Amino acid sequence: MKKSSASFNSNAKSHTKSGKNGKNTALSQVRIIGGQHKRRTVSFIDADGLRPTPDRLRETIFNWLLMDIHDARVLDSCAGSGVLGFEALSRGAARCTFIEANRLQAEQLNQSAKQLRLEPNSYEIIYGAAEQVLAQNLAINTLFNIVFIDPPYAQNLWQPILTALISRALINSDTLIYLEADKELTQPLTELAVLLQDTLSAQGLSTFDCVKQTKVGQVVAGLYRLTSS
Repeated sequence: MKKSSASFNSNAKSHTKSGKNGKNTALSQVRIIGGQHKRRTVSFIDADGLRPTPDRLRETIFNWLLMDIHDARVLDSCAGSGVLGFEALSRGAARCTFIEANRLQAEQLNQSAKQLRLEPNSYEIIYGAAEQVLAQNLAINTLFNIVFIDPPYAQNLWQPILTALISRALINSDTLIYLEADKELTQPLTELAVLLQDTLSAQGLSTFDCVKQTKVGQVVAGLYRLTSS
């Protein structure tokens, strides 16, 4: 997940690895905090705006999802370090699709999955912009149970990502949607539902309901669900 510059401590550690042409790529690490892979670390590149969700907030998120994570089909859009998706798999999710727009970080996600010795059929890593991948990649036809949308705050990518998910019927009223932003999203989500009214209505859906919400510093994190019409 990618974020704007500084908000809170991610408890990440740094090191380097040798990349192509002998150049060193700076890497940081973040811990998985629960489940089968608890205390294992995943690495992510030192890229502008890439910062994982910190331990304290992540613990809150997965407390919210405690009764829903087992055997869930998960989407980690704008995956970044992938720690939300890896955490979900660690805690019993059946499968996670990771989408990452940075090529080097997408490669690093593959390395992290191998280091965790994940079952090959438990994850898929796709390089590309999430809003484009979800709209255009017809091979993605899973109805997701849990969706993480944590893009760079300034880009408001949650809007086209949600639009693609709804337009392709990849989420429904049972899907739990985690959104992270630097502002309250309840009103913007209501406005998005109005724009997508015809598409939602055709699927028997109406608007977004806020299930849980918290604020850490300037970051507003919430769990949402589409309501049935």
